[in-house]
Amino acid sequence: MWALLLAALGPFLACSGPPAAGPTASPPASPPAARGPQLFVTNERSGDLSVIDLGSKRVVATVPLGKRPRGIRVSPDRATLYVALSGSPFAPPGVDEKTLPPPDRSADGIGVVDVRARKLAKVIPAGTDPEQLAVSKDGSRLFVANEDAATASVVDLASGRIVATVRVGGEPEDVELRPDGDVVYVTSEEDSEVFAIDAASPAVLRKFGVDPRPRSIAFLPDGSRAYVTCENGGSIAVVDAVKHAVLGTIKLAGESVRPMGAVASPDGRYVYVTTGRGRTVVTIDTATNQPTASVEVGARPWGIALSADGRTLYTANGPSNDVAIVDVASQKVTARVAVGEGPWGLAVVP
Repeated sequence: MWALLLAALGPFLACSGPPAAGPTASPPASPPAARGPQLFVTNERSGDLSVIDLGSKRVVATVPLGKRPRGIRVSPDRATLYVALSGSPFAPPGVDEKTLPPPDRSADGIGVVDVRARKLAKVIPAGTDPEQLAVSKDGSRLFVANEDAATASVVDLASGRIVATVRVGGEPEDVELRPDGDVVYVTSEEDSEVFAIDAASPAVLRKFGVDPRPRSIAFLPDGSRAYVTCENGGSIAVVDAVKHAVLGTIKLAGESVRPMGAVASPDGRYVYVTTGRGRTVVTIDTATNQPTASVEVGARPWGIALSADGRTLYTANGPSNDVAIVDVASQKVTARVAVGEGPWGLAVVP
C-alpha cells in the first residue's frame, strides 16, 4: 500500500523541491566591549586630555580641552569628568609677571567631559583662573579655586551657574571635600593658610596657618585628619580635620624635596606625597606620621592618583611628559607612559 502511495505522489514530490529560503536573520549585535580601568591625564601645555587604558598601559585617546587644563575630578557616578581650564598665561617661578601677556578670560571655565564618549561636552563658568576643584558628594555642586581672584566659587551643575563666592587667601590652590561631604578645605599658597568652608552654607568656618606655600590636601577616609603638603616648607602639616587645627608637622629630608601632590590609601594607613624637584614619591605611615619609604618616579612629579585597590600609584611628571606607574608593595616603577605636554592632574576611573 505504501509503495502505491509513494508512486502516486512521486511527480509532485519531484517538482516541489526544498522550500525557498527566507531572509537570513542577522545575528544579535554584540554589546560594546566593557572598558577596564582608565587613567585620565590633563596636559597643561598641550591643552588636552590623555586617556590611558590601564590594562595595556597605553594611550588610547586624546581629547582636546582648551587652555591650561589642570585640576581634574570624577563625578560620583563616574560618568563625567570636570577639568579646570584657565586663560591666564604660564608664570613659572622666577618670571616677572609684568612681562606676561594679558589673560584670555574667554578660556576660563570648567570643562565637562563625557567619560564614555571621551569628548568635551561643554564648558561652564566658574570664576577667573580656575586651578583645582572638588565635587559635592551628591554630584550637584562644584567647589572651585580661582587662583588669581583669591576666591572659591560654588557652581550649581544643574543650572551651570555660580551660586556663591567665598573669599579665601591669595593664590588658592587645592580644593578637597572632607569624606563626609560637610566641609571643604582650600589651600592659599600666598598666605600659607588653609581655609575650612562649610559646604552647605557656604561660609568660612575657620582658617589656620601652615608652612610656606601649601599645595595639596589628602583627607584620611574616616575624615579625622588631613595632610597638607607645603612646597616651600619641605614639609607636610598634619591637621585635625574636625577642629581644623594643626596637630604637627612632618619635615621631609632632602634639599630639593618640594612636597606637591598627596593621596591617602583606601584603608587610611598611608599617605603618598610627590616631591616635585625631589623626583620621588614619599610614603607616610599615618600611625606614626613618619616617612617609611621613597621611590624615584621622574622629573618633577606633581599630580598623583591611586588605584581603587590601593596597590598602584600614578604620578604626572611634567617636564618629561610622561606618567609613572608604581607598584606600591615593591616600591618600583613598573612602566612609564608618554602623554601630552606638561601632564598635571590625574584621575582614575575604575
